[in-house]
Amino acid sequence: MTMGETIVSGQVVPAQTATAATNLEPLAAAPLEQGDWPGWTEQEHGIARAAFDAAYGRALVSLINDIQLKAAVLDSATSLWQLHDFLSIERHGIEGRFDFRPQAILFLFASLVRDDLLDLGELAGLEASKLAKIRAMSLF
Repeated sequence: MTMGETIVSGQVVPAQTATAATNLEPLAAAPLEQGDWPGWTEQEHGIARAAFDAAYGRALVSLINDIQLKAAVLDSATSLWQLHDFLSIERHGIEGRFDFRPQAILFLFASLVRDDLLDLGELAGLEASKLAKIRAMSLF
C-alpha cells in the first residue's frame, strides 16, 4: 500500500474512493409509523436502519471500485457498452436487493452477513430470536 491509498472491503483503493463512500446517500427512509414494523421496537428499527445504510454504502463502494477498475481499461466502443451493461445489471441487483421492509429484512441481513457486507455485531440490540434467525440463515 502506498501513500494516498487505503483499504476498503479488503481491497487497496485510492483514498479519494474511500472518502467518496462517506458522501453516498442512503436510500430514503420513511419515518417509523406505529404498526409499520410489528414486533419491532423503535430502537430495533433504528438499529436495522443504521445497519442497512452501512451495508448499502459498502455495496456501493465495492461497485464503484469495480467500475473504476473496468473504466481504466476501456479501449473500444464495445468495452464501453459492456461497462454500461455491467453497471445496469449491478444497479438492478442492488435496487432489488436492498429492500427495507419488515417482511424481507431478516433475509436481507442474512445475505449481507453471508456476503461480508454486514457484521452481526452491527445488529447488536435486536431481539435475540431475530439475531438467531439472521445467524442461521447466513450459513446457507
